Amino acid sequence: MCISAGERRTVELELGTLYNHNPISMPVHVVHGRQPGPRLFVCAAVHGDELNGIEIVRRLLAQPALKTLRGTLLAIPMVNVLGVMHHSRYLPDRRDLNRSFPGSPTGSLAARLAELFMQEIVRGSTHGIDLHTGAIHRANLPQIRADMDDPETASLAQAFAVPLLLHASLRDGSLREAAAGEGVRMLLYEAGEALRFDERCIRAGLRGVLGVMRALGMLRGRAGRPVHPPPVIARASTWVRAPTSGILRSLRGLGEAVDTGDVLGYVSDPFGEAEVAVTASCSGLIMGRSNLPLAHEGDALFHIARVATGDSIALEDLDDDPAWEQGPAIV
Repeated sequence: MCISAGERRTVELELGTLYNHNPISMPVHVVHGRQPGPRLFVCAAVHGDELNGIEIVRRLLAQPALKTLRGTLLAIPMVNVLGVMHHSRYLPDRRDLNRSFPGSPTGSLAARLAELFMQEIVRGSTHGIDLHTGAIHRANLPQIRADMDDPETASLAQAFAVPLLLHASLRDGSLREAAAGEGVRMLLYEAGEALRFDERCIRAGLRGVLGVMRALGMLRGRAGRPVHPPPVIARASTWVRAPTSGILRSLRGLGEAVDTGDVLGYVSDPFGEAEVAVTASCSGLIMGRSNLPLAHEGDALFHIARVATGDSIALEDLDDDPAWEQGPAIV
């Protein structure tokens, strides 16, 4: 389908049929600017239970600033449509789509979906932003994961304007790895928890996408207000796991600075007759946390970004500038 300069349209990428013979498709909204520029894709719900990105895409498409867009925006609110329908991280075949790229036209359901996305969206794009949340029962501090050793990618990560930037290695089968193989620079935004809307994370994500678009010259104006304090860059992270099974009482929240040996919480039996402290195995910032009080030995409880900092990140610092077109807050 040919979309002319200055036009915007929703395209349905056919995914086949369900077993009840109903057709299913992946909606892609294309905004083709009047002036040439980068080709950016912004996608959400690669994991079908990660919903914040769906709302970020909706708000992005409502921005009046898109009327002066340079280049082309491809907005995909639900990549894993079947996962969204079933409230599931995975596809119906229990495969993780973000471990199935670049895919194959003759492979599994996940492989075929991955190949279609690569063919129709990634190849030909210049940049990409993949919107994620934490897994079920786990919340993530708003953060960007990217190749911080690449100067252009690092600059775009700074333009996203969230307080934590994590240098993340490419994972086999991930969208980011497959895009890198095509020469497409990508950012991965993580914020919030699966199956939940988080207004602060949504607002930070929208602000970040618009900041990147300004940095790329797709929208007018500066990249966005600077983060204060400046973003912390972490080169590695560590999960602290449950030392025993029991009921978790968490004492530390997202964004808090911790030192090695600090008590993060306690795991006790249901009667409180025996309890074990959960302690930080390194210094850094809490970038992810389990919200489920029920823990088995070995469960991942706290995710610490390994940085040398004594300052916590206040989530209130993420509150947006009222100049951004956000719309009513979700409560």
